[in-house]
Amino acid sequence: MVSSSSILDSSTVLFVGRDDWLTQFATRIKRRTDANVVHARTKTEAIDTIRTRPTDCLISEYALEETTGLELLREIRKETIALPVLLGTTVGNEAIASEAIKAGVTDYIALSDPPAQMADELIERTECAIRAAQRSATQRDRARQFDAIFNDSRTATWVLDPNGALARVNETARKMVDEDIDTIVGEPFWTLPWWSQADATNTDVQQLVEKALDGTFGNAVVPQPADVDDLRVIDLSVRPVKNEHGDLVSIVVEGVDITERVDLERNLRESEELHRVTLNNMTDTVLITDEDGEYTYVCPNVHFIFGYTAEEIRNLGTIDDLLGEELFDRMELAENGVLKNIETTATDKAGRKHTLLVNVREVSIQDGTLLFSCRDITKRKQREEALATLHETARDFLYAETHQEIAQHVVDDTASVLNLDASAVYLFDSGTNNLRPTAHSAIMAELSGPLPTVHADGETLPSYSFVEDEALFFDDVHDADRLENRATDLRSAAYIPLGNHGVFVTGSDQVGVFDEVTRELADLLAATAEAALDRVTRESRLREQDRTLQTQNEQLTALNRINETIREIDQALVQAETREEIDHTVCELLTADDRFRFAWIGTIDPTNDALEPRAWAGTEQGYLDSQSFTVQTSGAEPAGQTAATGDVTMVTNVAAGLRDEVWRKDAISRDYLSVLSIPLVYNDLTHGVLTVYAPTQDAFDETAKAVLGELGETIASALSAIERKNALLTTSMTRVKFAIEDPKFVLSRLAQDGKCTLSYQGGVQQSTEGSYVFVTVEDRAVNDVADAASKLVGIDEVQQISVGGEGGVLRLRLTQPFLALELADHGAVFREATANPTTTTLVIDIPDSIDVRTITQLVQETFSTVELRSKQTLDQTIEHNLYSKFLEKLTERQFEVIQTAYYSGFFESPRESTGEEVAETLGISPPAFYKHARTVQRKLFTTLFEENNLSVAGAAG
Repeated sequence: MVSSSSILDSSTVLFVGRDDWLTQFATRIKRRTDANVVHARTKTEAIDTIRTRPTDCLISEYALEETTGLELLREIRKETIALPVLLGTTVGNEAIASEAIKAGVTDYIALSDPPAQMADELIERTECAIRAAQRSATQRDRARQFDAIFNDSRTATWVLDPNGALARVNETARKMVDEDIDTIVGEPFWTLPWWSQADATNTDVQQLVEKALDGTFGNAVVPQPADVDDLRVIDLSVRPVKNEHGDLVSIVVEGVDITERVDLERNLRESEELHRVTLNNMTDTVLITDEDGEYTYVCPNVHFIFGYTAEEIRNLGTIDDLLGEELFDRMELAENGVLKNIETTATDKAGRKHTLLVNVREVSIQDGTLLFSCRDITKRKQREEALATLHETARDFLYAETHQEIAQHVVDDTASVLNLDASAVYLFDSGTNNLRPTAHSAIMAELSGPLPTVHADGETLPSYSFVEDEALFFDDVHDADRLENRATDLRSAAYIPLGNHGVFVTGSDQVGVFDEVTRELADLLAATAEAALDRVTRESRLREQDRTLQTQNEQLTALNRINETIREIDQALVQAETREEIDHTVCELLTADDRFRFAWIGTIDPTNDALEPRAWAGTEQGYLDSQSFTVQTSGAEPAGQTAATGDVTMVTNVAAGLRDEVWRKDAISRDYLSVLSIPLVYNDLTHGVLTVYAPTQDAFDETAKAVLGELGETIASALSAIERKNALLTTSMTRVKFAIEDPKFVLSRLAQDGKCTLSYQGGVQQSTEGSYVFVTVEDRAVNDVADAASKLVGIDEVQQISVGGEGGVLRLRLTQPFLALELADHGAVFREATANPTTTTLVIDIPDSIDVRTITQLVQETFSTVELRSKQTLDQTIEHNLYSKFLEKLTERQFEVIQTAYYSGFFESPRESTGEEVAETLGISPPAFYKHARTVQRKLFTTLFEENNLSVAGAAG
């Protein structure tokens, strides 16, 4: 082997033919190179070899079996034009050479010298042929590659001439601009519409082209405005193309639209920035380790939980040194792939304990296999524990019955709920408008001293929080304007209103202890306390209502018993016929069925000014004999006080003042623990005093007092009715004459104003409009007296019934009750009255059943100056019986008609008034008047002649 390196060393050379020169040439090549030499004798063998194995060069002699090398060449060119073919001949001529060239021979060899002498030349020409073929193949490959690139739909390609002007473009480049390519071919590339819209882009492109003109490859990323709303980014590469002589023949510019990639890269950068910021600022910490627990990644925010830097965490050791050993089961993790919410405790750089929730996950990131995400739940854990304590506190509140108890519970539980030792509760006193410190902790007293009562005026911090209903939190309470005690050692402080009940105060001697969780828990504690205070208030009100209802029920029960007693008494009063029966019945019914312990009725004895018992019932036990019931306003037994004042006397607790009044000792010894004394008064006439004793305190209240007081009036009315009834049945009576001087009496006042003498001789008509009386006028014209009467307030209406020369009769309607009616209520008859300008005389008939002293007392109580002129006993049996029977037959209207007719002079002879005039006075028709008059006359004569059997003879006798 002569040559140490030759292109033939890696080539396969096919020799076709059997000439000696061909054989010698093949032998020489094998000796001098490492070429693979293959022989074929015929055309067929040569074609089969080319088809079945790679061949780099074919050398053939011209004369072959049954054909020529020229025919072989033509067959080969049908198969391939790339295979180099050398045709050699020793007998060649120009015609053969011309045909060979025409057929596509690579080299034609005319062997004029022996092969041995041409060996080097033949080898060289063979190498040249192979090199030329390889270059052609390379050029074809490059052309195909260029065509592929040129026609690539993703790459825009521009071909520039050696001056940088545009020569051709592919379809992709055409689509980049809405422009006719033929109009811009030949223009400098950097001035084309693709780039000229932006000066900076234009300059960048021009610099790239200039570098390519200098033979240097260039690359740049340039923006290309596509439209107003979009911007494309093009990655340009500019490559100079030179020929084999090194001359620049063209410039190829390739552009790839990397807008999407740029967007992705920008989004990726933004995402990386987001994740970086998130990792740096999130409170969860991420750690990645290998199987041995060595850190492969430490999150930058690790200081949030542990207080260490990432480097300090790595220097601490493995993950077990940070989170503790046996944090999880490796087999369980392998089975599940992830373990969640593993609770553990870790200590930070400052030595504080943190409760963590750790998630462990299998990963494969660089050298890391285990990912730990740690979440600090210390505050949440504290909050859960505080809420559990708060739940217990709320349960304790359920059993508290007073506001003070709840205030103390709040103070006692503040330390465990809020981890704050200083606390106090102010409760609002609505009566004084003050906030009073009801409960406080010892630490609060140490920090602030004795807590003062605060006026609810909004000037101090507790007062302001309460009045404005606003929770106040201070990192340093000394910065607050309304801080009253500037000497306090309290720093952090909270003032939280408890609704309408007061204020909760808590704090610490440290600054800034109120974080979000502590504030929330403080609000929850205050809200729970407020709800408990509301409950106690409601329950207190309900209990008060229950007590009130119970008291009312008891009062109602007692009142029902009293009402039942009163109904029974009322029924008994209706049926009673004597005063004694009324007295005894009332006392017996009041003490029946253990209603009251003792009851009695007494009468005032004017001779010794004391009460004398006249009826009693119940457990007396000698009480009436043990007492002297003196009539006096103070110090006396209740019955004596009532007799003196005329008012109800109520003693709800006899034991009170036991040493002050003698009667109380005697009453208590008989179990008289409460007393009610009632005056028996009707129309200002006293019938005595009823006194009732009960065996319990507070047996009488205001309602019972009022009801039994009305009972006293009812009893007095019944007694008066009995007296009136007795008066009607009595024929023997006492006529009493009084002289009075009192302008209150309407007849006295009218006599003075009218300057006349007036007389009243009985007959009073009572109607809903008032009392009608007839008075006779003497010594004065009726008209003048009527004018005087019309001016008096006590007279509503004046009618002239009859008129004489110096007198007449007037019918007066009075606005106030007339004395005759009051006397009638007590059984007495107002017989007549005579009044002149100076004196008035009254004549009153008092039946024997009525005590004259009673009527005298009534008259004396009615008028200011009273003088008893005379008193005489009368027996009017027949007259009384006739009068009573006659009056019983008349109606009120009939009595009014006949009385008016009488005083009008209708029955005088000659008549002073006609029937028509009387009818007009009464406001009725004349026939109606005459009918009433005849009816009254018939009843009168019937009483005289029929019912009393009076005969003419008897009457005459």
